[in-house]
Amino acid sequence: MYGAKDAARGVDGTFMWLMEEVGELAAALREGSHEELALEFADVLAWLATIANVAGVDLDAAVRKKYGNGCPGCGQFACVCDLSEKP
Repeated sequence: MYGAKDAARGVDGTFMWLMEEVGELAAALREGSHEELALEFADVLAWLATIANVAGVDLDAAVRKKYGNGCPGCGQFACVCDLSEKP
């Protein structure tokens, strides 16, 4: 949707926009309505996808490669890793 603007802004500038949206998501998680929360999740996802595009990363392929066979830790689709582990 914004390919030329995103490319001109570059990864660093786009990352700053993502960080702003993450801050807005944090605020919505604390005190926003369900609608505000949904909109902020959408913004964060859109900016994340934008950075991937600008960086030349196929986000869909990356997610499938890392999580397509389940949890990277235990290999299950419903993670059974110990709660103290990262996944």
